[in-house]
Amino acid sequence: MNDKAKVLVIDDEPDIVEILSYNLGKEDYAVSKAYDGEEGLRIAQAELPDLIIMDVRMPGISGIEACRKLKADELLKHIPILFLTADSDEYTSMNAQEAGGEHFITKPIRPNILMGLVNEILR
Repeated sequence: MNDKAKVLVIDDEPDIVEILSYNLGKEDYAVSKAYDGEEGLRIAQAELPDLIIMDVRMPGISGIEACRKLKADELLKHIPILFLTADSDEYTSMNAQEAGGEHFITKPIRPNILMGLVNEILR
């Protein structure tokens, strides 16, 4: 693929952002990084990524709230959202799905599973 797919990673934990960025970069994706929901929304509007990987729980705007805002934006609503969550409870995944999140990965993240899902989404 000569035109790199763009992936935006949004997580308030810098270590998670770095791990994801490293693995995405190895697969030749162009990666943008944000460390909270507000910054993630700004970057999404500026760069129009092909996929957003976002933590559910973040200070300020949660991933679920950020997802609602993205899905309400005509320009951004088509972008698939993969949620990262430490919560494997039904309530969290139900809320995330209602907000428009299509995919979920529970923490701790296993890079091979994550990259398989990312490749599948962007295929």
